[in-house]
Amino acid sequence: MTTDTGTLFLAVLAVAAEIAVVGYVAVALIGGCRGRAKAREWFGVEAMTLALVVAAVSMTGSLWFSYGADFVPCTLCWYQRICMYPLVPLIGAGLFLRDGRVRVYAGVLAAIGLAISTYHIILERYPSLESSVCDRNNPCTLIWVRRFGYLTIPTMAASAFALIIVCALVARPNEASTR
Repeated sequence: MTTDTGTLFLAVLAVAAEIAVVGYVAVALIGGCRGRAKAREWFGVEAMTLALVVAAVSMTGSLWFSYGADFVPCTLCWYQRICMYPLVPLIGAGLFLRDGRVRVYAGVLAAIGLAISTYHIILERYPSLESSVCDRNNPCTLIWVRRFGYLTIPTMAASAFALIIVCALVARPNEASTR
């Protein structure tokens, strides 16, 4: 797969994640408690399975960026990976063990990852804010990919983290324990 094809594929998945997140937020805001309950009724049973797929695709995509496209991850990319990679075994084990509490753990880890991604996106947009967190030889402001005018690798990660958070919110509290 070429770098252009791979980045386009991952960018399209990120846009799909963003649409799902915006859709959930719209339903929650317009429908209030009833809208959130309806979303939980429609998607709650498989929400954590979707979160597992999103985490696995994100992990695979980040590895492809490193080993397929030969992009060198910066410090903040590594921190985002530290939040994303454990989600795969964590959510997988929670589903396997039928432990509904996994949604809380996954949601917290994804929220931390989203915060790091957001900071990284801000640094990309405003390079003068770059701090000592980043390596001078591999700056966090270096943009390897820009798709659709705004999607960069940290934006793709933020989209995945946001969708995982939504999945954790929509999942039925004891979804895993009822299977």
